[in-house]
Amino acid sequence: MKIHVIALSHKIEPWAQQAVDQFQKRFPGDWKLTIKELKPEDRSAGKPVDQILAKEAERIRAAIPNGARVIALDERGERHTSKALAEQLQKWHNSSETLCLLIGSADGLDENLKRQCQGMWRLSDLTLPHALARGRGMLRVRRCSGSCSRAGGRPAVMAGRDEVAARARAPTVRSGS
Repeated sequence: MKIHVIALSHKIEPWAQQAVDQFQKRFPGDWKLTIKELKPEDRSAGKPVDQILAKEAERIRAAIPNGARVIALDERGERHTSKALAEQLQKWHNSSETLCLLIGSADGLDENLKRQCQGMWRLSDLTLPHALARGRGMLRVRRCSGSCSRAGGRPAVMAGRDEVAARARAPTVRSGS
């Protein structure tokens, strides 16, 4: 499976880049991750935000690989459990789809661009600084890719919250005397 991340950002902090580099190294061999950084539009000229986002959207569209399923990462996107995300990624992996994740600039992504995407995912209920959004996005996809690539079962980290909570509440059975 090919995953492309298109991120509008200035150079990210070294600690954030190290995290992203580590996540990239841990992807399974049949998962190819590429990150393309685009420079955000200059915001010092006093242009309206919608014009700035429209210009950024033009550059993003030009960078999206042909035939890719495009998902915008946005604070108003759909919530996904790790389990649901892993299942969806597994389906796309099995059908050899190319996935393209979009990370907007400080003002997010253009509304028209978001409407053209095949989906919108939220990483958090919080508005995350760009470096954290990139790191958190890579972590979630990397964990799910590991789950998809393992034969049999899934790691505990992929269990749904309800399953984990149920196991924590389950009575402990002791044998012997």
